[in-house]
Amino acid sequence: MIEELKALHRRVEELEKREEAHKRAQSALKESEKKFQQFYDEAPVGYHELDTKGRITRVNRKELQMLGYNAGEMLGKPVWNFFEEEDTTRKVILAKLSGDVSFHDTFERTYRRKDGSTLPVLVEDRVVRGKENQIIGIRSMVEDITERRRTEETLRKSEEQLRQWQRVEAIGRLAGGVAHDFNNLLMTIKGCSELLLGAFDRRDPRREEVEEILKAADRATSLTRQLLAFGRRQVLQPQVLDLNAVVMNMDRMLRRLIGEDVQLITSLDSDLWSVKVDPGMIEQVVMNLAVNSRDAMPNGGKLTIETTNVTHDEEYASHHVSVKPGYYVMLAFSDTGCGMDKETKSHLFEPFFTTKETGKGAGLGLSTVYGIIKQSGGNVWAYSEPGLGTTFKIYLPRVEKAAKVYKPRLKPKEAGAPGGTETILLVEDEEPVRSMVSKVLQNKGYTVLEARHGNEAIEVSERYEGSINLMVTDVIMPQMSGRELAERLTLMRPEMHVLYMSGYPDNAIVQHGVLEPGTSFLQKPFTINALELKVREILDGARKGGREIQTFEQISLFRK
Repeated sequence: MIEELKALHRRVEELEKREEAHKRAQSALKESEKKFQQFYDEAPVGYHELDTKGRITRVNRKELQMLGYNAGEMLGKPVWNFFEEEDTTRKVILAKLSGDVSFHDTFERTYRRKDGSTLPVLVEDRVVRGKENQIIGIRSMVEDITERRRTEETLRKSEEQLRQWQRVEAIGRLAGGVAHDFNNLLMTIKGCSELLLGAFDRRDPRREEVEEILKAADRATSLTRQLLAFGRRQVLQPQVLDLNAVVMNMDRMLRRLIGEDVQLITSLDSDLWSVKVDPGMIEQVVMNLAVNSRDAMPNGGKLTIETTNVTHDEEYASHHVSVKPGYYVMLAFSDTGCGMDKETKSHLFEPFFTTKETGKGAGLGLSTVYGIIKQSGGNVWAYSEPGLGTTFKIYLPRVEKAAKVYKPRLKPKEAGAPGGTETILLVEDEEPVRSMVSKVLQNKGYTVLEARHGNEAIEVSERYEGSINLMVTDVIMPQMSGRELAERLTLMRPEMHVLYMSGYPDNAIVQHGVLEPGTSFLQKPFTINALELKVREILDGARKGGREIQTFEQISLFRK
C-alpha cells in the first residue's frame, strides 16, 4: 500500500512538473507571439496576409498607418479594393492564388489612402502553401517608394536639363564660329561699301544702291552680334552695379516699349546685393525679356519685374545643371501671357527658334539673354504653363563690393576723326579685310606697313628703320596669335601701341569673357568711322604719355 502511495505521489509530482513545463512553454509562446506581433507591427514596411479569395486576414500597424485605415476597415475586404489599379490587381492576385506562376512576385502599384490621396508602393507577394503543398493564401510585403519616385523624377529632370544644356552649349560653339567667319566677310562688305559711298557725290543716284548694301550689312551685323552673345564670345566691360538702379532707369523706356495695354509692376528689394555685369549687356537683357513678355500678351496683361536676394544651397544646386551653391541676386520677369508647353521650353534658348509668325522675329532675343547671363557667370531659368503665363528668373553671383553709380550706356560718337602721319603696322591674315583697312588708314594720311601673319610682321618690323607708332592686329591668325605677336614686338619696340581686332576674341585676349584692363580692341565688323576714331584716340593718348588707353564701347561702337 505504501509503495502504491509513493508511486502515486511520484506520478502527481511528474504531472505537476509537466504542468509547470506546459505553463512555461505557453508563457514562452505568448511572449514569442507578442514579440512577433510587435516586430510585425513595428516593421519599417507594411505586411498583410490574404486568404484563398484574396481577402485580407491580417495587416500590420505600419500598413494601417501608411493608408490611414484602422484594422476593422481592412480585414475581410478584398485587397484590390485599396488599389488604384483595382482591376489589374484583382486579376494578378486571383491568378497567383490559382497557381499561375507566370506573374512576377514583385510589382509597383498605387495605394488609395483613406483621405483620397495616393501612395506609390512596391509589393512583394509570397504564396503560402499547406501541408499538402496546396495554396492557402498570400503574404505580402508593402514598401513606400514615394522618396524613390521623387529621386527618380529629380534625376530625370536633371538629365533632361543636362541634355538641353549640352545641346545649347554645342549650338553656342557653332554659332560663335559661324559669327566669326561672317564678321570677316561683313568687315569687307561694310568697309568697301563705305569707301565707295565716300567716293560718290551726294547727288549721285548710285549712292542709294550702296546705302542699301550698308543697311543689309548692318542687319547681318546685328544677327552675328546676337550669335556672339549666345556663344558667349563677346568682350564684356563688367562693373559692380545695383540691378535696382538699372531697372528704375529703364522704367520709362520699358513702359513705352510694352505699350499702354500692358501694366508694368516693379517689386524691388531695398537691400539688394551688388552684382558685377556689363551695364550695356544687362540693359539688353532687360529689354529683350520685356519685349518677349509683351509679345506673349497681344491683348494686354501684366508684367512684373522683381529683384531679390537668394541663397542656393547644395540641394538646389544638385537639382539644377551648372548651378553652384552660393549667394545670388535674382532678377525675375513674370507675365500673364499665353505661356509655353514643354516642347517649346526645351528649345527656348536656341538661336533662330521662335513661335512668332514668319518675319516677326528672328528667334535671337532669348538666346542673346542666355549667352549674356552665362558669360556673366549667372544662370537663367524659365517656368511656364500653357495659358498660365511665363516667368524668367535670372541669377547673378553676389559681389561684396559696393555698387558704382549707374550710368546708362553712352551712344558712340559719330563725328569724323582727324587723320595723321604716324606709321601703322597692319597684321591681318584675311586679304580682303587687310586691303580695306589699309586703304582707310592710308586715306587718312597714315603710313601703313602690311603683314599677313605674325612671322611676316616681325620681318617687316626688323626691316623698317623708322618708328612704328601703332600695330593694328587680328587676334586669331596662323602661326601665332595677335597677343603673342604684340608681346614679342613690344620688347623690340617699346614705344609701339597695339590695337586688336577680331570677329571674336580668343582666350589670349579674353580671360573668362572679360577684356584685360588697358587693352584696346575693335569687334569686327566695325565702321570706318569707328576705326578712325579708335586709331586717333590711341595715338593721341600715346602723345600725351598715357600708356594705359581706356577703350570706349569696345565692342559696341554701333550696337543698337
